[in-house]
Parts: sequence; structure tokens; C-alpha cells
Amino acid sequence: MKAISLLLLMLGTLLAGGTSAQSGEELLASKGCLGCHGMDARKVGPALQDVAAKYQGDRGAEGKLIAVLKEGKGHPVKADASDAELKAMAKHVLAAQAAPAKGAGPAGAKPENAVCLSCHGNEGFAMPGPDGKTRSLYVIPDKFANSVHGKRLCVECHKNITEVPHQKVEVRVSCVECHQALWETARKENRTAEVPRLGIVVEQIGRYMKSIHARPSREDQSYTNATCYDCHNAHYVYPVGSTVRAEWRLDIPNICGKCHGTQRGAYAGSVHGTEVMQKKNPAAAICSDCHTTHDIDRPRLDSIKLVITRNCGSCHDASYETYASTYHGQVQKLGYAYTAKCFDCHGSHAVQRTSNPASTVHPDNRLKTCQQCHRGATQGFVTFEPHGNTRDYDRYPHLWIAAKFMIALLAGVFIFFWTHTALWFYREYRDRQERKRRPHVRTDELPELAGKHYRRFGPVWRLAHLAFALSVMTLVLTGMAVLYGETAWAKVVMKAFGSPKVAGIVHRTAATIMLGIFFVHLFYMAMRVVPRWKTLSDWFGPNSLVPNLQDLKDIVAMFRWFFGEGPRPVFDRWTYWEKFDYWAVFWGMAVIGGSGLMLAFPYVTASILPGWVFNVTTLVHGEEAILAAVFLFTVHFFNNHFRPDKYPPPDIVMFTGTVALDEFKREHALEYKRLAEAGELAKYLVDAPSRPMTLGSRILGIALIVFGLTLLILVLIGFTGSVMADK
Repeated sequence: MKAISLLLLMLGTLLAGGTSAQSGEELLASKGCLGCHGMDARKVGPALQDVAAKYQGDRGAEGKLIAVLKEGKGHPVKADASDAELKAMAKHVLAAQAAPAKGAGPAGAKPENAVCLSCHGNEGFAMPGPDGKTRSLYVIPDKFANSVHGKRLCVECHKNITEVPHQKVEVRVSCVECHQALWETARKENRTAEVPRLGIVVEQIGRYMKSIHARPSREDQSYTNATCYDCHNAHYVYPVGSTVRAEWRLDIPNICGKCHGTQRGAYAGSVHGTEVMQKKNPAAAICSDCHTTHDIDRPRLDSIKLVITRNCGSCHDASYETYASTYHGQVQKLGYAYTAKCFDCHGSHAVQRTSNPASTVHPDNRLKTCQQCHRGATQGFVTFEPHGNTRDYDRYPHLWIAAKFMIALLAGVFIFFWTHTALWFYREYRDRQERKRRPHVRTDELPELAGKHYRRFGPVWRLAHLAFALSVMTLVLTGMAVLYGETAWAKVVMKAFGSPKVAGIVHRTAATIMLGIFFVHLFYMAMRVVPRWKTLSDWFGPNSLVPNLQDLKDIVAMFRWFFGEGPRPVFDRWTYWEKFDYWAVFWGMAVIGGSGLMLAFPYVTASILPGWVFNVTTLVHGEEAILAAVFLFTVHFFNNHFRPDKYPPPDIVMFTGTVALDEFKREHALEYKRLAEAGELAKYLVDAPSRPMTLGSRILGIALIVFGLTLLILVLIGFTGSVMADK
């Protein structure tokens, strides 16, 4: 009876809209009834002859069959056909002669897709869902056949359906098990190269299983938050690049909106939503472009905030590049999410164009947006250019000019001093090969001076130098780690410090020490030294660090010696390169220290100066830091430690305060001669430092050199990486 009802109901449904002008046999064929029922053989349902046999002798059989079809009892669908059509089909079925049933095939054979589609392929086919609401069970046959799953049997996914017709069943489809099993089979049969896309799907499954969608729902833990087929319509999955897949992409906001209705509503009115939902622009951002597809998790997690920010750069690559060069972006590249990200300023689901008055970064709203993080922000913050670059003179002239100036400065300094260093090394190497000795003053007649040292620096200056060196190296480490936050070594450094916040405290502490030493030195010079300079000879004499004409002559003489055109010059108390080192600190303190103070106190700066000053100071602060670091660890190290006549390094005069007299005679021959002739040499002579002092100074010197060279390598790695990235 039930099987007969199933047959007749299907017949009735498929006869919807038909006319009784067709015979019962024609109606059974045209409406697809014979897809499940053979006349004399069982298919999915019983043979029609068996149905007739069950009703044999029942005078009310015709009316019963018609009633079953109309009500849909015992059959997946209700009939949508006229009474005349139903009567014609029922008469034909009941008129069938009973005959021995023929088998429909091997026992347990899986139903073909055509059998399933004989019901599910009927437009309007629907049944009540678990919530009591009618839900569509209609599958478009042609559309399904052209999908990536069209060649597979329906029951390969719907494994709890073993026969047709079937009872009402719960949907139990495991996309995960199916794809993993297929991939495992392909691996065992060495066919993975034939199904590369399946391998990608399996990788996506791995990511999905770790996502928030794969976790139990808080409302009902017997269900996950979202399954594969909640997002993908499993019957209509199409290859990447196909037209139909592009149509599916445009519908993703609506798919996500089934669960995230509030966000979908905000998105619909955004610049992204307008492009996708109204203009059907397939290139515009949809939910998965920002939140990712299978790795999706809670947006409040720092790791997800960073992912979303990087995803913004997938479309807005130029804006992301300029954002990454700001402090906000540098911290983000290090893997920390506490600084402003794209959506903190521009908004998220309701993002608008900057020109839109509703945009959070519209000029009228920008200050309020900045004040969400910078509560003391003033009007100067509004003119900060978060996406300023050094290539566009028309839009960012201040940045363009500053960048060109810094490039010229770095190029000029390094070209001159690296050339100077290379030539010096070459000349000393050649002189050593030719066994030439440096000129010096003969003091063989003064045996009492044997083993003596000359005191160049007192304890205060030595301590200041050590503190200054350590603070500078600390500044280079913490500052360059932020500047080159995309490098692997920078992330290791930040992890060692704990976070950029801690590194920032260390950086500012080191800067305070460095600036403190510098200002104490200025105070000392102003109060103790400068007042004693009464004449020009005091200001420009041999004991002064003020550059003079003799320095220029010494530079010319040095280059003549480099090229073998003259003897090696001799020097007084201060050489020209020592004077450069000294005055370079003044430039560095003004540029690095000044820009650093402006960045450290942004509210004060913005209350006086326009916001674009932050762009310029950030650029100058970083570029000058590169100049200082590379100069110190190449040129300064060579001049004081790595010259062939200094081997083996290090030079420890800045730790012991003294230098061997014979070395002093070579390095500062004119000063030695002047002091000896004036009878003042003896008051500067001291005994050689103790062995422990010498050993400790050498260990300290080697440690600082190794640290400095390590920093140099890290800076060069970061600089090279940034240059390659720009290309």
C-alpha cells in the first residue's frame, strides 16, 4: 500500500499542470513515474503490476490511490495534478495484469542519481524541516550534473539513505570523511598528481577543523557552528575560474548573512557591499576576502586581527605598503595587534570611501577616530598622512624632499668614508708587503720612558664612552627591530623583550641615557673648557676639536699617501677622522634626538606643528639611525680597531684610558714632539695598566665589537630585504 502510494503520489506531482488528454500510460512516462517503477519489474519502488495485485478486488481502489496522491501520505511529494490526470494514471495502474516480479538488480545496489532526481529534480519539491518550516529539497538536475560533484552518486554523500523510497531521515553528510578518504585512496594508488585540487581541499579541511566554524555551537553543542555545506551549496560546487563559481562568490555575503545578519546589514550599505550586492562587481571584497575562508576565527583574537589587516593589503596593496612603514604597521608586522589597524580607522563592515561624510576617516570625523586611541590628540593629528609615500611629490612634497635629502646624505657619507677606508687598508697592506715603517720621533736617548703609557682619557670620559656605546647599541637593536619588523630576526628580538611595548620602554631609557651624556658633555664644555679659550689659537689650535685648515691639508696628504704620491702624514692630538666622529654626534643628537623627542611626545608636537611632521620625523629618525649604525660599525670600527697597524683588535685605549708610548709616538707624532720639546710630556706619563685591567678591557672590547658587528649584519639583512621588497 505504501509503495503504491509513493508511486501514485510521484505520478500526481509530475502530472501537475497536465491535461487528461494524455493517456494514463503517457502520463506515467512523461511525468517520470517510470524512473522508479517498472511495469513488470521492481526498480526503486515496486512494479506497477504488483501495485495492481495488492488492490485486486478492492472496489474503492481508484479513489484510495487518488486520495493518497493528493495528500502525499507514504510518498515524498503531494500530487500537483488535476483530478482527471490522477484518475487516468490510477486506472492504468490498476488495470495492469499481475505477473511474477523481476529483480531490479543485485541486492544492495546503490540507487542511481536519476532515481533520486525523479523526486528531488522536481521544482517545488519540499518537506517540513526539523523546525516545522517547509524547506526546499529541490535539486536542479542540469546544474548539479555540471558541478564538481555531478559525477558522484547522491548516496555517496547521503550515506544514511540506503533505499528509495526512503523514510524521513536526518541530514548526515561528512564532507571531511569523504574528501579525506578519496585523497587517501589517491595516495595509495599514486594518483595524487591527477587530482591536485583534491589535495588543496584536504589542506583546507585541516584548516577548517581548527576554525571557529568547526567548533560546537554554544546554543546547541550537538551541532558545529557551520558545516561545509552551510557555506558551500554541495550540489552546486564549481571549478575555480568558472562563470557559475563567480556567481556563487557574489552571493557569499548572503550566505554568511544567514548567521551573521547584523554584519550583513552593515556590509550591504558599505562601499564593498554596494559594489558586490548592487553593482555585481566580482573584484570587490566579500566576507571571506577579509576573514579568510577556512581559517576563520573570532575577530577579537590578535592573530585574526593581523590576518584581516594583511588581507586588506591583498586588494589595497599600495595603501598597505605605506601603512606598514608607519609605527602602527611596523608593530603589526612584528606580530602584535595593539596598534591601529586598517579597520580601527576605516571601520569594518560599514567601511565607506574617505570622501563619504559617513566615513570614519573623512576629514570631519578623523580627529574623533584618532581620539579612540590617542585620547589627547589635537587637531594636528588630522593632517598626519598614514599612507604618505616618498615617491609622490605632488601629494607629499615634504616627504619627497626629506627622502631625497637623506638619500644624498647617506650616499655622500658612505661613498667618501668607505672609499677612504678601502684605500687606507690597501695602502697599509702594500706598505707592509714592502716592509715600510711608519715615521715616528726617535726617543732612544730616553730609556727612562721605556714601558710607560700616555694618559689620553680620564675615568669620567671612559665611563661616559662606555655608557654612550651601550646605549647606542641598545637603541640600534630595539629601533631596527621595529624598522625591519618583517624580518625573522626582528620577531626573535621582540619575543626576547616580551613585546614592542617593553622594547619601546628600553629604547626610550637608552635614549635618555644617550641624550643625558650628550647634554652633560655640553654643560661641561660650556662651563669648564670654552671659557678658557681666549684666542683663535685656543679655538683652532692642536688641542681643540674644532675643524681647521690643517685638517683639510691632512685629508689631502692622506689621499696622496693612499695613491703613493707622498709620505704618510703625521698628526697632532686630534686627527681629522676623530674630529668627524666627534661632530657627527652633534648632528646625530640634533636629528635622531630631536626627531625622537617629537615622536615620544606626539601630543605636544601636534599642538604646535602640523601632522605631516610626524611623517617626516619618522622617515628622518629611521634613515639617520641607519646612517649612524652602519657608520659606527664599519668606518669607526675600522679606524679604531681594524686597521692593519692596529692588529690584533680591539684598541682598548677607551677602556684603560692609556696608550703605549711607542704607539702614541706613531699615532700622534706632532703632539708627542710638542710635549717633549715643552717639557710637559712627563706629567701625562703613567705606568702600564695592570694585567687584569688589560685582559678585562680586551674582553669587553671584543664583546662590544662582536655585538656591533652582529647588529651591522642584522641591519644589512633588514635593509637588503626592504630594498628587494620595493622592487
